[in-house]
Amino acid sequence: MAEPRREIIGSEDLPLSCALCEERKEKRFCPAVHGKICPQCCGEQREVTLDCPSECPYLQQAREHASAHSRAVHSDNERQGLRDRRALFPEIEIPEVEITEQFIYEREELIMGLSFALAKSARAERSLAGYSLADRPLTDRDLIAALSSLAKRYQTLVNSSLIYAPPTAYLAHQGIAREVETMVRQFREEEEKHLGYNRLRDSDVLKGLVFLLRMGLGRTSGRPKSRAFVDFLFAQFPEKHSAIAGPDEPGSRIVIP
Repeated sequence: MAEPRREIIGSEDLPLSCALCEERKEKRFCPAVHGKICPQCCGEQREVTLDCPSECPYLQQAREHASAHSRAVHSDNERQGLRDRRALFPEIEIPEVEITEQFIYEREELIMGLSFALAKSARAERSLAGYSLADRPLTDRDLIAALSSLAKRYQTLVNSSLIYAPPTAYLAHQGIAREVETMVRQFREEEEKHLGYNRLRDSDVLKGLVFLLRMGLGRTSGRPKSRAFVDFLFAQFPEKHSAIAGPDEPGSRIVIP
């Protein structure tokens, strides 16, 4: 009796499974795991369990889609959009401060300076993480939490003239606060130098912080490891870029009149 014919199947003919679920077929390369995963795991675990690098094309596509969807849904109801984003961060306090277009125009240099301070602190933390001196790179959630804490501090200062520093155990949040306070001090020094007096009020700083807090909520995906807001700040301020300079100094993003 003849033996049954046996076929030898090459490894290239075997369906390869997703590196995460090990069930579905892999279809796309994931730089976070240095392997191929299925689209479902990519969508579900992106910026949740995966530290997705900013250059990942699937992350970029997801951000573009989310941005377009947000504009379409909330274009006629900005307040509702802000409430929806707040729901992603129930622990975050956002002071009820009115921010007019006139304030944004007149204090654009302050807002840019505060943005630069955030970018600088995030870049410093990323460098530390790259050398295993920090637990992880800074995320949108870190920046938003630090901005909320700073805004609360300045709100107390404006309302009661009391200096209140909410305690935080996370060193990165302390680093962000230090960078912002350094920027505010330097900003006042530049005003004094070029104008002969200091016109920056604590209420202006409060409005600037709240403006950036709302911007962060609008930029982030809300996922635990999202860095969309961080990447936005990096794009605005490339490395070795000064944010505050005098009127005759080239290359500054903020010019003191």
